Amino acid sequence: MLIIPAIDLKDGACVRLRQGLMDDATVFSDDPVAMAAKWVEAGCRRLHLVDLNGAFEGQPVNGEVVTAIAKRYPNLPIQIGGGIRSLETIEHYVRAGVSYVIIGTKAVKQPEFVGEACRAFPGKVIVGLDAKDGFVATDGWAEVSNVQAVDLARRFEADGVSAIVYTDIAKDGMMQGCNIEATVALANASRIPVIASGGIHNIGDIQKLLDTNTPGIIGAITGRAIYEGTLDVAEAQALCDLKFKDE
Repeated sequence: MLIIPAIDLKDGACVRLRQGLMDDATVFSDDPVAMAAKWVEAGCRRLHLVDLNGAFEGQPVNGEVVTAIAKRYPNLPIQIGGGIRSLETIEHYVRAGVSYVIIGTKAVKQPEFVGEACRAFPGKVIVGLDAKDGFVATDGWAEVSNVQAVDLARRFEADGVSAIVYTDIAKDGMMQGCNIEATVALANASRIPVIASGGIHNIGDIQKLLDTNTPGIIGAITGRAIYEGTLDVAEAQALCDLKFKDE
């Protein structure tokens, strides 16, 4: 299982939100490239970038920062989400050196787009399912749909999606532990690998994910915990490596 540091971009800075609220943002750095360097030096093997402005505006806003990080670390897998709603945007990010693009809102509103994107960019597409009480939210979490996350995940099985990033909105940024039960249920309900997101506070939360022995969970995204120092990236990754080495 991979520990995946999150770099959330708002107005060119690295921030963290609480429960997706743009007016409840904490700025951790005005140099996202330097922040990426910090997590790379800590031993991370993938980065999770989010264009928060893009998520609300429906098109990339912080694309230059994303490109700069990808150029700095050409061999590091990077996944980017936020405002990705066209094949042109996907092509732009792929050309910039990004390994995976995360389709969120468009996956809910136009599910057929996911298959189209997977055919055009095989192996490059991740679906982001952000849920509240099991129902998927869209448009920077401003709207909650009547679509259940599990049902949508099953729909994408045949499309060739590389992974699903599953976030429980109620947990995100609150550092109260991720929604393990819902994450495990999603991983067991679909053949698509799942990346857990939202609420991770400390090494104990990572241990709880590992203790589920769910092979479908391939990673855990962490943001506020690593910025505020309640979780150490190197220690958490070492724990994951030890778990899978023992197996």
